[in-house]
This record gives sequence, structure tokens and C-alpha cells, in this order.
Amino acid sequence: MPATMGLVLDCADPGALAAFWGPALGYTTVGGAGSYVMLLPAEGDGPQLLLQRVEEAKAGKNRIHGTHWFLMADPEGNEFCICDSGTSSG
Repeated sequence: MPATMGLVLDCADPGALAAFWGPALGYTTVGGAGSYVMLLPAEGDGPQLLLQRVEEAKAGKNRIHGTHWFLMADPEGNEFCICDSGTSSG
């Protein structure tokens, strides 16, 4: 089933970040055109991820997280959070 939602991440080097995000998310790089590289889930459903080359540097915080999270950053300093599903384990 094709992805019903897509996420776009502005970055300086889409090819280099595809090498990071692909294994981190279990995604496959399906190709690139111009300033874009697209990744799709290797198995199952999930949003497509489009990495877009932009000239301007990251200027502020950009975080999405859940109830319990660990703040991390990719090789360009783009911050992201690894979080639980929001359900109680007890």
C-alpha cells in the first residue's frame, strides 16, 4: 500500500542523510532528482520521507516527541526524539 503521508526534511546533503535515516528507520532509498532524495519503508506501512537540499542553515529548534523521549541529532544536527508509544508498561 502506498504511503498516505509524507514528511520533508530540509538539509544540506540529502544523499549523506539518506545513509543515516534509511537504516535508522528501516527505510530504503528509492532515488533522487535535483535537490531531493526519497526514502520509503522497506517493509510495511509508514510515511514517505523526502530529504530536500536547501541552502540556508538550520536556524532554530525542530522537535517532535511523545510521552517519554530521548533527544538525538542526525549528522547535520537536525534534532529528533526517540519516544515510546505513550502507553503504560505496568
